[in-house]
Amino acid sequence: MSQTNNSINRRQILKQTGVAAAAGWMAGSQLIITGTKASGQINGANDRVRIAVAGLNGRGQSHIGGWRGQKNVELAYVVDPASKVLANTMNSLEKRATDKLVTQGVDDIRKALDDDSLDAISIATPNHWHSLMTIWAAQAGKHVYVEKPMSHDIEEGRVVVAAQKKYGVVIQHGTQRRSDAGIAGLHEALKSGKLPRLKIAYGYCCKPRSGIGFKPVTTPPADLNWDHWKGPAVIENYHANYVPYNWHWFWESGNGDLNNQGTHQLDVARWAIDDDQTHPVRTMAIGNRFQWDDQGVTPNTMFAMAEYPNGQMVFFNVRNVNYKGYQHQVFNEYYLEDGSVITGESNYKILRPGAAKPEPLKLERGDVTPGGNWGAFIAAVRANDPSMANGNVSDAHYGCVLGHMMNNSYRLGEEVALSGNPVDFQNDDATEHFEKLRSVMTDGVGIPSDAKWKLGPQLSFDPKSERFIGEHSEEANKLVKDPNNPGYEVPSLESMS
Repeated sequence: MSQTNNSINRRQILKQTGVAAAAGWMAGSQLIITGTKASGQINGANDRVRIAVAGLNGRGQSHIGGWRGQKNVELAYVVDPASKVLANTMNSLEKRATDKLVTQGVDDIRKALDDDSLDAISIATPNHWHSLMTIWAAQAGKHVYVEKPMSHDIEEGRVVVAAQKKYGVVIQHGTQRRSDAGIAGLHEALKSGKLPRLKIAYGYCCKPRSGIGFKPVTTPPADLNWDHWKGPAVIENYHANYVPYNWHWFWESGNGDLNNQGTHQLDVARWAIDDDQTHPVRTMAIGNRFQWDDQGVTPNTMFAMAEYPNGQMVFFNVRNVNYKGYQHQVFNEYYLEDGSVITGESNYKILRPGAAKPEPLKLERGDVTPGGNWGAFIAAVRANDPSMANGNVSDAHYGCVLGHMMNNSYRLGEEVALSGNPVDFQNDDATEHFEKLRSVMTDGVGIPSDAKWKLGPQLSFDPKSERFIGEHSEEANKLVKDPNNPGYEVPSLESMS
């Protein structure tokens, strides 16, 4: 596998100093990626990698295409609890096969994990399954590519990190922008002093969506193993808005668009924060489910802020309503301490203080494992080197916790009619940016100026213990871990010691 000189030098240094194989889940405040206990069946770049894809609706088909496009990668299993979905996928693979089809279709990932010759799994299930499947795979010595968000709550993300340390497998998060050398180059320049210091990293998830209506409680379809679809998620009744996609808009199975599409932009924003920072120390969110009268419960409109111990901040904006003149925004902005603003993705422009218009920002490409998100994962698996993953378990955990914290503030919020009153974020920049969103909602969407917003409390967080502290901490810590169904319990953190 060819690598950039920077990549080779960095990884050689890691190995020479013993960091890549260090045991311990924290060094100071930073997570350590370890890689010494996986099976290591893949001995060279020419050896075949056998992989299973779990979850075959939507994104799962992209996984199948991604792995089929890699050299000497065998799609060993496809997995789904819906028999029709599984059969349709198998029929499609049969039609595309150029030789005898070697892929097996199964309804439970554990059947694939029992195969000693399987090297890795690729998870494209609903969010509530991501962590448990990742942990099961690590326990079986299998490498994992897991869709975003890696965790459905804070605690299970901690367990995934501990499982990676214990079993040494490669875990790569499905945040494809981590494979973009242009984005990496900007962040390296921000952290090295080549650019003025970052003040605020801002992510937007503003794409048009529609309401989902109401579906009655009913018996699950005969082709769906509903109990297994639920898995760890405690859901009382089936209705057709859960399957196949709208599970995103219910807390038991999804995390709203903040940790759906927004995970990509949220991860990029956190990536820009100084490397010695792990989790924020405070967060606050406000939003609601405007315009739609439907069954969903997660917000379609939201502004959230988080502050890190060093004073740097992440802002996030979710706006999923639709209206005439809607401004589609799925990108990141960077506000620097000198007043400059950087916009773009991979290729950037900078608006400097006093300048009339932005100018191109020329930067060196950054350090990523080449091959894109699919190729980088396969390269890491063949090398049995977790540090090569673009978006490793530490990056995934830090980004997911940021989103969970923001969502938790929103979930604990109370509806208030703001009228002309400003919201006190204890930060003037946050107040200014929320007021921009508020104007869009009143002037563009047409919601009344006295419409009720769900205003979340300011939550304080201890990055080391990964628990909320201070005011509202009792209620917030109840959201740190979701309840699980019997037989699908996420293992305890203590069991990974």
